[in-house]
Amino acid sequence: MADSACGMESAKQREFYNSSLHRPVGIRSRGALLSRMQTPSIAPGKRHTLPRPIGSADSLLLARHAQAQAAQKRLTAIITAEPADTQRLEGELAFFAPELRIAVFPDWETLPYDTFSPHQDLISERLATLWRILQSHKNGDLDVVLMPASTALVRLAPPSFLAAYTFHFKQKERLNEAALKSQLTLAGYQHVSQVVSPGEYAVRGGLIDLFPMGSLVPYRVDLFGDEVDSTRTFDPDSQRSLYPVPEVRLLPGREFPMDEEARTAFRARWRERVEGDPTKVRLYKDMATGIATAGIEYYLPLFFDQTATIFEYLKSGTEQAAALVLHGEVDEALKRFWTDTRERHRFLQHDRERPILPPEDLFLKSDDFFTLTASHATLSLRGRSTEGAADTPWARPLTDLGVDRGAPEPLKKLQIHVGTTSHRVLIVAETQGRRESLLELLRDSRIEPPSVASIAEFQSGDERFAIAVAPLAEGFFWNEPEEKTAIEFVTETELFATSPTARRRRKQEQVSDVNALIKDLSELKVGDPVVHINHGIGRYVGLRNIDLGDGDSEFLHLEYADKATLYVPVAQLHLISRYTGVSAEEAPLHRLGSGQWEKAKRKAAEQVRDTAAELLNLYARRAAREGYAFRFSAHDYEAFAASFGFEETPDQKAAIHAVIQDMVSPKPMDRLVCGDVGFGKTEVALRAAFVAVTGGKQVAILAPTTLLAEQHFQNISDRFGKWPIKVAEMSRFRSAKEIKQALEGLEDGTIDIVVGTHKLLSQNTKFKRLGLLVIDEEHRFGVRHKEAMKALRAEVDVLTLTATPIPRTLGMALEGLRDLSVIATAPQRRLAIKTFVRSESSGTIREAVLRELKRGGQVYFLHNEVETIENRRSKLEELVPEARIAIAHGQMPERELEKVMRDFVAQRHNVLLCSTIIETGIDVPSANTIVISRADKFGLAQLHQLRGRVGRSHHQAYAYLLVPDVEGLTKQAQQRLQAIQDMEELGSGFYLAMHDLEIRGAGEVLGENQSGNMMEVGFQLYNEMLAEAVRSLKAGKEPDLLSPLSVTTEINLHAPALLTTDYCGDVHTRLSLYKRLASATKNEQIDAMLEEITDRFGKLPPQGQTLFDVHRLRVLAKPFGVIKIDAAPTLMVISFRPNPPIDAMKIIELVQKNRHIKLAGNDKLRIERSTPEAKDRAQLIREVLRALGKPTSVPG
Repeated sequence: MADSACGMESAKQREFYNSSLHRPVGIRSRGALLSRMQTPSIAPGKRHTLPRPIGSADSLLLARHAQAQAAQKRLTAIITAEPADTQRLEGELAFFAPELRIAVFPDWETLPYDTFSPHQDLISERLATLWRILQSHKNGDLDVVLMPASTALVRLAPPSFLAAYTFHFKQKERLNEAALKSQLTLAGYQHVSQVVSPGEYAVRGGLIDLFPMGSLVPYRVDLFGDEVDSTRTFDPDSQRSLYPVPEVRLLPGREFPMDEEARTAFRARWRERVEGDPTKVRLYKDMATGIATAGIEYYLPLFFDQTATIFEYLKSGTEQAAALVLHGEVDEALKRFWTDTRERHRFLQHDRERPILPPEDLFLKSDDFFTLTASHATLSLRGRSTEGAADTPWARPLTDLGVDRGAPEPLKKLQIHVGTTSHRVLIVAETQGRRESLLELLRDSRIEPPSVASIAEFQSGDERFAIAVAPLAEGFFWNEPEEKTAIEFVTETELFATSPTARRRRKQEQVSDVNALIKDLSELKVGDPVVHINHGIGRYVGLRNIDLGDGDSEFLHLEYADKATLYVPVAQLHLISRYTGVSAEEAPLHRLGSGQWEKAKRKAAEQVRDTAAELLNLYARRAAREGYAFRFSAHDYEAFAASFGFEETPDQKAAIHAVIQDMVSPKPMDRLVCGDVGFGKTEVALRAAFVAVTGGKQVAILAPTTLLAEQHFQNISDRFGKWPIKVAEMSRFRSAKEIKQALEGLEDGTIDIVVGTHKLLSQNTKFKRLGLLVIDEEHRFGVRHKEAMKALRAEVDVLTLTATPIPRTLGMALEGLRDLSVIATAPQRRLAIKTFVRSESSGTIREAVLRELKRGGQVYFLHNEVETIENRRSKLEELVPEARIAIAHGQMPERELEKVMRDFVAQRHNVLLCSTIIETGIDVPSANTIVISRADKFGLAQLHQLRGRVGRSHHQAYAYLLVPDVEGLTKQAQQRLQAIQDMEELGSGFYLAMHDLEIRGAGEVLGENQSGNMMEVGFQLYNEMLAEAVRSLKAGKEPDLLSPLSVTTEINLHAPALLTTDYCGDVHTRLSLYKRLASATKNEQIDAMLEEITDRFGKLPPQGQTLFDVHRLRVLAKPFGVIKIDAAPTLMVISFRPNPPIDAMKIIELVQKNRHIKLAGNDKLRIERSTPEAKDRAQLIREVLRALGKPTSVPG
């Protein structure tokens, strides 16, 4: 049946495309082939096909087309074959035609028949766009709507639904509070006590807080009697009012009605159209109680007698019908969508507990789609324009302008081109940050283009060459001689030969640098102890502005013993690190200039040398042991990796890469992957397991709890389902017989992967050819288990996964005893978990549970006393009668526990009342609220683990930490709860572990006597010294530990170098940025920071520019052995260390060629030239240093 339908589709499409392909040819033969861009005027019901011009010229063509339609008061709907083009065109159309009002109709971003609902923000944006389309036919306030082709197929609620459930109110209007409440409930809004996300409202006295769908901010309506006194927006985080607004528009809370009548109709239609017994289906029963289960969107036709399509909103077949543009190979895209959807339908149609509707009820068939487009005036852009762009002469390819990175003048091609071309050139950077980076690069090649704000400004001005900010993906040459237009658009794609998506990804996704995570000063609070390499331990007092004669500069104010003060310039923050070892109050402050610090450092240095020698010995022993070098087929691996349903985050990619490199090398692997809960550590382990098994070895996966083992087992069975691989599980959930079979299979080699709890470590487990051991949640295993693991470790590759490493593990990783990968970037669209600390009350509990159930989710309720868990259940049943509660704790019989957990995962219960048994890794994407009773009794790592059980999908997750009395907490409990609230950021598990390390100290890694010396100098400095010693010893040199870390280049440009307070107001942010700048060792890092700072705070002030110049000089000067640069407006002095690594002939040459440069003594260059501007002085010094050639050998 499906095949014959496909046959019909393609016949219709062929006819559609053939007819449209011939039409323009006829026109063209009548001499329409001018060198101008022509946007044809197309009558309704007619089609016109043009080839798609090169680069981003399609946006220019469509902008012209949309402007022509807007002039006739007609909406333009652009349907793209590739979803990515929707995003691209949105930005580019706004660049070419800023006056166009553009909306995007986004996709749900879920797969057909998914069991969770689209993100609230997406539904909000969809409703807002549909409303704007309907309004635009009346008042014309929308010109262009963009959508991916697959989105245009989804059937929608009829326009009458939007009209009936949308309402406005203005200031001084009469408003009946009771009527408003019932109207809000009808429209699917939900009543809460504090409004935090779209679709909620709260009433307090005369105030009504609302968060309308389609709005970016919530509103607070102030009633005076029954009249609207004022409406203001407010901040959902701080709940403070912001600014007044004249009116508020409320769209419905969902894309379907949820009132009594609609729910009854839904159930009646269900009984008509869905086979089977409805009382067995949870979704059907929930509808009766007013709960919309996750994934309800794929039952949309059951809410309405008749669904609509996007074409009804676009007024298909009427006078006002929108002009359509089909961008790209739309027919191919629709074919692909239908193949995938039918496949999913076939796969899921037999689930009795969740029957699904046929795809034809939910989506338009391809031929219906093309039939509906037939009544519109349609422009189709398909196929690329031919070489030489003969059919689109107004858009031509650019000549090659790529940067040659290795050359002394990387931008030579661009420089020559700009000098010789007769056309105007506009360089387009993606963001303001990128513009600054490009300008830096151009300045280096002595090209200084002015900045223009828009294309109109460039066209009306007379600069031949300029730079602008716009999200243009690819450049092209726009040439219309009749219009006197000849502009070359050059984007980073042409300059750096990367695709825009790769660049965008690279920008968001630099891999997290472990050292930066530890050395970051952003957490520094006033009064915290810090270590200065040359002066010892002092307390941080704050940032100060001091004028030293050249304008203000910013300094770090430190206080030492006896109230002595030290000011450290912000450019030298790399000399400062946080002191971790004991709590802030007990830190041993040093006296300035007393020699006490030197002594402490010397003692630590001696110790470090011995420790380093021991470490090296250990490394050598490990390196000498031959592990197994795995070989695997790249083709099979690609196929396995492709079955991972998500895009890997950059950190995850880096971790996977590191693990596979370790496995392919003959050294035994010992790697710790530290990543937050739900950040994809399991995937790293699965890839490793695949490599091991295809390499002919067995894999053992060790989990701390039965539940986690069960989940890993399920996960692995699913992923390895297509491969000839045998998986077994050994845990309490398995019978003695099954375990016996597993043991035999391991011994005779028939089982490839085994998942188990510590049963795996028992004496009678024998492996035939174990090649990889994966340990999940390592911190949950005791010492005895660790000894058993160590016995396995000798020749086997070991991969350890943890979210919150214990201080000792972390210490070992930081000291290089084990390799460490950190996954700190969140999967996309993952939101941080909103965390509240509240006193326990019935109201809080009811609201927390209901907020989740109302959006079709599930709740964990943590009650950690097994004796009283039943009482809690009856209380919860009274409080929240809507909930279906199940109980899970460790004292239940295994089978029963397993059944409860499986039912919860299958969503048969929506509240799980449990003990901390859920702490380790079970993964339920639809559970997004956790309520923790008596949260003050848990440790930091434990709270973090528990909180990580929610927020596994892209929904906003909530964690409520309930305590008997917020005021009466102990100091430590307060600190812990404060820390976990502050750490709402994603990826904070690693920071929490660092906090823990500070609260408890790291302990000894190899011998007993180390911690005393570590206390004296602080954990971080100790680590740096150790790393330095290991490096020297490896290179065969005796470590010189008293001076190596303090070689820094002092730079004074005689101009203020700081981030001013009006530019970046927050002290913590400034401090963190200063520290990261001072720690940068490569120019790329400084460039990346320039981009980040410009994107966050706007264009840098001159003082900020100087700060960046100082750091660029520092990075450039270090390899030349420069110790000081003093650059005053009339005289500059560069001082070198004795025997700098420079060719003496170059210096003589430099002095002979340039009269303004002289030698002063043996190690100084004097440059006498009047340069009033700091940036020119920096440029001059850069040129002088570059003229010295390459350093002969890089100093240590």
